[in-house]
Amino acid sequence: MALCEVRLSAQNALQRMTSFMAVIPEKTVGPLPVLYLLHGLSDDHTAWIRRTSIERYAAEMPLIIVMPDGERSWYTDAVSIPTSAFETFIVRDLISFVDAVFPTKASRDGRAIAGLSMGGYGAFKLTLKHPDMFCAAASLSGALYVGRRFKVNEVRDQEMHLIFGDSVPESEDVPNLITSIEPEKRPALWFDCGTEDFLIEDNRALHKLLEDLGIPHHYSERPGTHCWSYWDTVIQEALNFIRKELHV
Repeated sequence: MALCEVRLSAQNALQRMTSFMAVIPEKTVGPLPVLYLLHGLSDDHTAWIRRTSIERYAAEMPLIIVMPDGERSWYTDAVSIPTSAFETFIVRDLISFVDAVFPTKASRDGRAIAGLSMGGYGAFKLTLKHPDMFCAAASLSGALYVGRRFKVNEVRDQEMHLIFGDSVPESEDVPNLITSIEPEKRPALWFDCGTEDFLIEDNRALHKLLEDLGIPHHYSERPGTHCWSYWDTVIQEALNFIRKELHV
């Protein structure tokens, strides 16, 4: 596998330079499917490479993995920060750049998205808002009820208001997106959370909602906390799910 860091110009929705990491098979002829892998709130585009063995786990897969820098954006176009349009950056600028530069399978059935914590929310939200772009999403310890992340402390509350406004709009709310998406457009959903994780009730609540609605999905939980040792293990199962959905 080849590992590269790509540094983009400011010609994007963020109006500034930004970077992403990519893991790319060296001996496989394209077109190749792509997994967009999102980091958590306190991380950057290097976190998955630095904290897990993602490159080694993907070594035998004909799969490109792209890890963008989402800062502390919740992968959302912030209502009060015009230069924090991270959703637009990913679905418009990043994907078009990756498809232009790398030998990708540039279609819905060639793209999946996954992430942890904030990135788990981002993965589910983006695939549910843009089901024409992603066929599957995986969330590891996801903050899937983002409205509950308000009022954690004064600084976080101010930050959340800058991004979402006084409350989370329906367009950014994962449970609302799940109930409103047309059945024929539903992506495949996989999620997991540790039983000692502070986000376990968010995950259980979404699992129950999906069950009540009769929507097929995978949900699992096991002993564990909100930590990299947990995600390093669980990402291996998420990759197996992604691999099956992308038929690789």
